[in-house]
Amino acid sequence: METRDLRVQARGIAQNVLVGGPEDGTPVLLVHGNCSSADFWAPLIRRLPDGVRVVAPDLRGYGRSETAPVDATRGLGDFADDVAALLDDRSLFPRGGPVVVAAHSMGCGVVMQMLIDRPDRFSSVLLEAPLSPYGFGGTRDLAGTPTTADFAGTGGGTANPDFVARIQAGDRSADSPTSPLSVLRSAYVADPGSLGEDEELLLDTVLSTAIGDDNYPGDGTPVESWPGVGPGDRGVLNTMAPNHFNVAAGLVEVASKPPIVWVRGDRDAIVSDTSLFDLAYLGSLGAVPGWPGAEECPPQPMVGQTRAVLVRYGNFREVVYENCGHSPHVERPDEVTAELVALIKGD
Repeated sequence: METRDLRVQARGIAQNVLVGGPEDGTPVLLVHGNCSSADFWAPLIRRLPDGVRVVAPDLRGYGRSETAPVDATRGLGDFADDVAALLDDRSLFPRGGPVVVAAHSMGCGVVMQMLIDRPDRFSSVLLEAPLSPYGFGGTRDLAGTPTTADFAGTGGGTANPDFVARIQAGDRSADSPTSPLSVLRSAYVADPGSLGEDEELLLDTVLSTAIGDDNYPGDGTPVESWPGVGPGDRGVLNTMAPNHFNVAAGLVEVASKPPIVWVRGDRDAIVSDTSLFDLAYLGSLGAVPGWPGAEECPPQPMVGQTRAVLVRYGNFREVVYENCGHSPHVERPDEVTAELVALIKGD
């Protein structure tokens, strides 16, 4: 499927949107994750059948959209409201009505918030490697209980500073484990060979990330609890800190529940019960000094939390791909596309 860029003014910012397919086609909304952009969906978009109307926005501060501040005190609300504003744009969705939506990683949190706020706008949902409904880091059990009162180990201050600096510098090398290309190869997928001819394009999406306290990674706050840093109120990583983002109850209480298909890889290094981006788990490996132990600071059971919430939601199905990492639509594009097409057809 061929796509083109449209520039859309919504909520006071210029949003770049990838659009493909016929105007009267079945509307499908794609929401990308953190440190990527709409182009990250390329392996899936090229496999979609004729008759599908694809709309894939670049979130604020990513891709070719305008860089605008992110108010983390609203959780992922800024992103959710930006995307929701596009649903009423007839240049994007000429047919109107509810849409099928697929989201990846942080984008799943955006869609969770949209589903709570606007459940009538979605006919079905595909969540790929979703952020836990209790946020990222700083919770200890399946009920999302905060590990510490100051939410230590979450937010903007937890980002690797070298990775951040290399994004800002546009580094395309693989000379460090924390270079964007190395992280793409090691964390976004389990098999770096699966990136194939899309590697440069997918790297472009990582490097499109706007850097700063108002965007990625956001600001941090010194706290007393280990590891000494807690969430601030600005920027991307703080939107997912558990003091700002907790949509579990809201999801369960949605009155009209569209079907959810949850797809994930069993070797996800980013969103898992053993996440290499969770400081508590890194502490348990000895990679972050001073870890106070599993009783005081256990790793976040991210997958378990998502499953527990979706069981309470009720209308869902879980699909797990073996030997697959954080981006199944890159590593298993035919299989993920088939899941999405089944939702489009209402199967």
